Amino acid sequence: MHSADIIVIGAGIAGVSAAAEMAADEKVIMLDMEQQPGYHSSGRSAAYYATSYGKPLVQDITRSCESFFMKPPAGFTEVELLRPRDCMFFARPDQAESLQAMRAANDQLEFLDEAAVRERVPVISPGYLAGALRDRKGGDLDVDALLQGYLRLFRRRGGEFFNNHEVTAIVNTGSGWEISAGGQVFHAPVVVNAAGGWADTMARLAGLEPLGIRPYRRTALTIEAPADVDIENWPEMVDVDEEFYFKPDAGLILLSPADETETEPVDAQPEDIDVAMGVYRFEQATGLDIRQVRASWAGLRSFAPDRLFVAGFDPRAKGFFWLAGQGGYGVQSAPAMAKMAAFLVTGAEPEGDFEIVKGYVQDVSPARFL
Repeated sequence: MHSADIIVIGAGIAGVSAAAEMAADEKVIMLDMEQQPGYHSSGRSAAYYATSYGKPLVQDITRSCESFFMKPPAGFTEVELLRPRDCMFFARPDQAESLQAMRAANDQLEFLDEAAVRERVPVISPGYLAGALRDRKGGDLDVDALLQGYLRLFRRRGGEFFNNHEVTAIVNTGSGWEISAGGQVFHAPVVVNAAGGWADTMARLAGLEPLGIRPYRRTALTIEAPADVDIENWPEMVDVDEEFYFKPDAGLILLSPADETETEPVDAQPEDIDVAMGVYRFEQATGLDIRQVRASWAGLRSFAPDRLFVAGFDPRAKGFFWLAGQGGYGVQSAPAMAKMAAFLVTGAEPEGDFEIVKGYVQDVSPARFL
């Protein structure tokens, strides 16, 4: 039997970052059913940082991560985690009310008319836009560098990672939790449920009624850029009602229909109709004729019923900690949510910009659903 102070289930960005923070003070074991970390969600993320994305709580927690991304701790990574790139929330004439509502809710966003938008993104068809709101605080995130940085930190602090270890049983022994995974048995007084789309499944294994955290499929694809257009400095372009979005990605255009199809927790694969819808909406906006999709993929985004994070001990079972429901904000909020998790589990005080998370402990507690 393997014993630790804390067992983290799930090696997506939520689990890896939290495990790394907790390993500073406790012996931590991390389990994942896949060969590699971040397989289902984190590794398939469109990887954009936007402080204007999500509800106010999400925005505040995201904002607290900016200094970490811009200047990570010494030895964390040798590459740039956050590369600045504007974000534009654009609207067709029939979406003008949505644009006005967003503008009223966030006075940090700058209004641009169609001419100004087309100066930045000349492929937009004349007459397509009513305008756009520009967020200058956005940027591209290097998800792999972030994930690997936390994984290295976790191991440096003595953490043990068991990949290819699917959890098949979680038993409350009275003195802690006994977990069966990959043909082995693990024991710890605290278990952290960071299983993403499988979070409710893990709760059921532990004998708890689930919280209603549901996985949704999101599709992405890449297409060739027009030969005569320089796309490198394009902003991230997001439809104001999130009907689709696109941005430059390694010389190609990354595009998503922003689909959100409820699904079982599975190895998500793109559906032809979602790929076609993404292409169609991009063609409608630009007038371009897309003949070939270079690549397509899908990932899972998991949300709680109120679309806010879930982090905290379950009052029904001592030592069972939830860290889930981070949805489409998981990567950009990971450093702060990891600090919150460590604060709640080990007592480690968040410092600097991360102090803000202490004010949201009750808002994200799983107790709100019980």
